[in-house]
Amino acid sequence: MAYDAFVLLSFGGPEKPDDVMPFLRNVVRGRGVPDERLAEVREHYMHFGGVSPINQQCRDLLAAVEGEFATHGIGLPAYWGNRNWHPMLADTVARMRDDGVEHALGFATSAYGGYSSCRQYWEDIAAARKAVGPKAPVISKLRQFHDHPGFVDPHAEAVGAALRTLDPARRATTRVVYTAHSIPTGMARNAGPEGGRYTAQLEETARLVQARAAADLGHDLVWQSRSGPPQVPWLEPDVNDHLAALADKGITDVVVSPIGFVSDHLEVIWDLDNEAKETAARLGLGYARAATPGVHPRFVAMVRELVQERLSDQPHTKLGTLPTWDVCPTNCCPPAKRPGAAE
Repeated sequence: MAYDAFVLLSFGGPEKPDDVMPFLRNVVRGRGVPDERLAEVREHYMHFGGVSPINQQCRDLLAAVEGEFATHGIGLPAYWGNRNWHPMLADTVARMRDDGVEHALGFATSAYGGYSSCRQYWEDIAAARKAVGPKAPVISKLRQFHDHPGFVDPHAEAVGAALRTLDPARRATTRVVYTAHSIPTGMARNAGPEGGRYTAQLEETARLVQARAAADLGHDLVWQSRSGPPQVPWLEPDVNDHLAALADKGITDVVVSPIGFVSDHLEVIWDLDNEAKETAARLGLGYARAATPGVHPRFVAMVRELVQERLSDQPHTKLGTLPTWDVCPTNCCPPAKRPGAAE
């Protein structure tokens, strides 16, 4: 199949204080979340001047991908559209139509299967095309990449770098804690055609990163950024609760690695560089937070490789054993139960 463009698909985030509440209302539209709850989340953004780093991170990634394409002779113009804030995907699709694009490849800034992390991007694409109307370009989403070496290796490199900042004399009592966005347990059960795909992929990524970065140490997969009502069960334990449990067991130092994310956006820097770091200090734990891939050259190359897989019908490059698809099966990740994540 012929493709004539590339589009980066992401979550979006506010870029000034006046954007914050409209952005948050976009995130929770149709879910009945009161403004009082959004006002609490707004304070996280105001801690950083009302600006989420995610949009600039997308600009940086897009520029790096364009450079990678040019180096490797991939002549696809690159676009960018968001789910919840400008540039909105519908506006981007309209611009693509006006530029004569007919069939684009879309890369979503999420490595994993699940409703919000994968299926909802398909819905975003469909809604944007419907809004644009006739001649809206087709967008084919690139596959999940939780076990691609271009995703695993930057995380492993970052874990190794974080470990080197801790006291080597206490390595025997050091542990690596991998984190990802918590989601409702019902949604986790429904992820993928046979269920449980979100957690299974994250467990596999954690094992792959750990094997490369710190095979001699123990590790755990825990959760962060819960935002749903308390009566709805979400994946646990929360990273802060887990740090307390580790301290009780005699662990002295931790590296926290946010493998659920591709860049250091607001939920990473708020939940881990503020809340979890403060929890570790209160518990007397040595604490280091590993970086996310961002614009690591290997990650940027991975985006190009995913495009080449599709352009040339090449075999999937992967390290793990879980099945993967270019197009998700129709029974994946039903949207009935939706998380209330802010970013």
